Amino acid sequence: MTMTLRPTDALLVIDMQVDFLPGGALPVAGGDAIIPGIHALAARFDHVILTQDWHSPNHISFASTHPGKQPFADTVQAPYGTQHLWPDHCIQGTPGAALHPDLDIPHTELILRKGFRRDIDSYSAFTENDQRTPTGLAGYLRERGLTRLFFVGLAYDFCVGFSALAAARLGFQSIVVEDLSRAVNLHGTVDATNTAFSAVGVQRISSAAFLIP
Repeated sequence: MTMTLRPTDALLVIDMQVDFLPGGALPVAGGDAIIPGIHALAARFDHVILTQDWHSPNHISFASTHPGKQPFADTVQAPYGTQHLWPDHCIQGTPGAALHPDLDIPHTELILRKGFRRDIDSYSAFTENDQRTPTGLAGYLRERGLTRLFFVGLAYDFCVGFSALAAARLGFQSIVVEDLSRAVNLHGTVDATNTAFSAVGVQRISSAAFLIP
């Protein structure tokens, strides 16, 4: 399959931040390896959007906020459902929250920050985890006439996956470039993500489809 880009396409680069890459507070294995491929793909797109996790201190998703709880191993019940607990990460204004210095996409048109409300997490670039509170991204894309969205970045089974699923549910054509994403792979989350993709029509492709040299 060869992918031909359209003027109505956009590339969404999800959470390529210091804390999510090797050496960070919540590193995704191999996250740094996809940066060159993201650069090569982004150069093909007229429209590129980046997202940034942007948490307040003592965020609900931090294990340290819940005495006795451990990151990765434990969850808590939030008003919006089960909340996985993580190490403190991407705290507003800290070096770990910054986009990784190796990421260089100068024609980026928008940087969207999410997860800044203390009492609710936000995996998706479109809605908070309550599935109701919008980030405004859908309206931005619709006003600009961008209808087919490609997703890369971190992590496949959380913020990339939730963003792609939300996009499909909101009526966008949603495509994940699998080899330009990496997963946390926590308790079957990759399999669950792939099943959810199939259920709503999210397409999974390789960057080879773009015939990148």
